[in-house]
Amino acid sequence: MGHKKDNDRLRTERQLDKLKWETAKELGLDDDLASAGDELTTREAGKIGGNMVRKLVKAGEKALAGEGDRKARLNLQDDL
Repeated sequence: MGHKKDNDRLRTERQLDKLKWETAKELGLDDDLASAGDELTTREAGKIGGNMVRKLVKAGEKALAGEGDRKARLNLQDDL
């Protein structure tokens, strides 16, 4: 059981890392991120992190809306 949790954690870390790099690229900060500690300011890191959170919130809202739509369709089918 621990093996599955490890795999899930690694998958999540990879997905977050991918999101971080995509966000940095969109903001034009991917070069700074590549050289990490030398070039990335606290402000730039915050900008990347803030935009990542914004994207994660939108994805969560979309998932919840989809789940609500799915449940509503199932309820309508049950009523027929």
